[in-house]
Amino acid sequence: MPTPDFVLALRERIGHELLWLSGVTAVVLRGTADAREVLLVRRADNGAWTPVTGIIDPGEEPGAAGARECLEEADIVAVPEAVVRVKTLPPMTYGNGDRSQYLDLTYRFRYVSGEPYPADGENSEARWFALDAMPTMSEEMLARVAAATSGSDVAAFEA
Repeated sequence: MPTPDFVLALRERIGHELLWLSGVTAVVLRGTADAREVLLVRRADNGAWTPVTGIIDPGEEPGAAGARECLEEADIVAVPEAVVRVKTLPPMTYGNGDRSQYLDLTYRFRYVSGEPYPADGENSEARWFALDAMPTMSEEMLARVAAATSGSDVAAFEA
């Protein structure tokens, strides 16, 4: 996965030390309540299916970051409707030894236009799935989709 320039610059100063980052998950939905579909992408690095995710750039609004990631990763235009989940994820260590921890802001997005495809090389597939026919995903990613499809516009804050 391409690393943002600001993260590379920070890594030059702090090496592999734990870096606190803000991330966004865009759960893009289309269709009607009885025939709703979700946009998922298959990550090129590990083959996992996920909603669109990304790091928020310094000074960038989280909803704008999610819309940017949808366009960059899947060539989909979508607009944020609601923040549906806020969660601090556990620290993680990447293969190169870098350590990061993320505050994930999950948004429900409304589809506007475009046909999904893996637009930037971060993903090997991008496509729509019926909510009752999603591929196998991690519990964490399923929780993000569930928060976006719960029908609530009130964000869940997890302890």
